[in-house]
Amino acid sequence: MWDFSIGTTIALVLRTWPFVLLRLVVYVGIAFGFVAGIGVGAGIGWAVGLAFGGDAEITGALIGALAGFGLVAGVLWWVRQYLVYLVKAGHVAALDALLRGGEIPGGQDQIAYAVAMVKARFLEVNILFGIDILIRGVVRALVGILNLLTGWIPGFKTLNDFVSAVLKIALGLVDEVILAYIIRREDAAPAQAARDGLVLYAQNAGALVRNAVWIALFEYAATALIFLFLLGPAIGLAYALPGGLTGFGVVFAGILAWALKAALIEPLSIASLLQAYDIAIRGQTPNPDWTARLDSASSAFRDLAARMPPGGRAPWGAGPTTPATPV
Repeated sequence: MWDFSIGTTIALVLRTWPFVLLRLVVYVGIAFGFVAGIGVGAGIGWAVGLAFGGDAEITGALIGALAGFGLVAGVLWWVRQYLVYLVKAGHVAALDALLRGGEIPGGQDQIAYAVAMVKARFLEVNILFGIDILIRGVVRALVGILNLLTGWIPGFKTLNDFVSAVLKIALGLVDEVILAYIIRREDAAPAQAARDGLVLYAQNAGALVRNAVWIALFEYAATALIFLFLLGPAIGLAYALPGGLTGFGVVFAGILAWALKAALIEPLSIASLLQAYDIAIRGQTPNPDWTARLDSASSAFRDLAARMPPGGRAPWGAGPTTPATPV
């Protein structure tokens, strides 16, 4: 059915509770930032629209809400690199260290310890962010390759569409799994480790897609439940606004559901996929045929090769990763 242990998944996430709390603060903060931006923008638009009479206040509120959303999104665009560096990579490093039998500190020291592991491999945030973008580009190419492999088979179109949708949902998880592989590969430069990790993912795509299906279904169901739970209060709040703007209630519920999914559900999905990936690649080496396929299919994969130092072995301006203390 799937290749991960639900008990291990829950245990890993519970042992990294400082990162879960950090994610909760960060993502709920982002959600309230969007809600505040939309609300203030809608209020200003409503006030401006009143001066024109008729239904102009509704139009003004909608325009103001979109402007507020865009403003908050623009701010997040500038700080996204640091969110990736601290929240995502740090949590992945902690989860992977525990999965491999290591021991990490508890409490707030856990965050500092895990971020130090990340810094040992990526001295500059722009290096990590650049590799993260390239990994995402390669995974998109993998989706296309899988479609080509089965697209000619009669009746497989619907299956291909479903696999594509699952992989797109899991895109954010795949790059985090590859980041974990990079951090554990102290013998190779980050770019080389990324290429190897992606090749290993590609040559085990069947098993990993099967696991991704279950993980995606879990995320769908959990997010839908969270959304429905939040929808009633959010619509009630929207009715309290001038004009009974119920549409904003749906938007607010959607934003908060996304935040809780990112904070509480995604760590469970990441821990599950880390286990499945670790089991799938155990004892394997990158297949040259898959390396050639990815080189021909993805410019992002070729860019990773261009960023490798001679020989591909010296870390990218970094020293060895801080090791986890064996249990």
